[in-house]
Amino acid sequence: MCEGISRLNVAASEKVEGAEDRTNNCPTQTLIMAAYITLRPAPLLRALRGALSRTAGPPAGLRWVCTAAPGEQQTVVSESVEEYRFVERLIPPSRVPAPPRHAGRSPSGWAPPAEAPPALPYMVRRSRMHNIPVYSDLTHGSRKTTLVRKVEGDIWALEADVKQYLKELTGRELPTQVNEVTGTLKVKGHYHTELKEWLASKGF
Repeated sequence: MCEGISRLNVAASEKVEGAEDRTNNCPTQTLIMAAYITLRPAPLLRALRGALSRTAGPPAGLRWVCTAAPGEQQTVVSESVEEYRFVERLIPPSRVPAPPRHAGRSPSGWAPPAEAPPALPYMVRRSRMHNIPVYSDLTHGSRKTTLVRKVEGDIWALEADVKQYLKELTGRELPTQVNEVTGTLKVKGHYHTELKEWLASKGF
């Protein structure tokens, strides 16, 4: 390639010298002719094609896939299954792990569900954080409500039991609202602590 470029430079210089003789030593025309000859793409491409055709390798317009010599040893990538355990402990879990088994309540007050579900026509599933899905809500600035979510089965039977439990607790019957589509029971007032204890005592 270097030999072809050198030949191109020599040919350009010869043409420039001939142009100087023909233009009677005119500097402006000489510079324009030199720039035109030097920057023309056709002679440069012909020189590059000639240089590449005389060297070992692919023809002009192509590139080498590998620059290593044929006899040179290539780098081999291997998998280590035994050492993958060091990588696994760095990957965050895709779900919350199951809590360890223990009897009674934990120091934080969390209680595990019963081994077998209670024999009731409804079921209240734990949340993904293994908590009883009872939440308090405050809307419109002063409207207090309690939500019992993840209800499965006969949600109307759960509503009747909740009404009976809260009537015994407060001495009056509280308004409730049932949403069968989302499996949610809404109670007027903040009774999330009492309902959590009541559901935990039933084994949910």
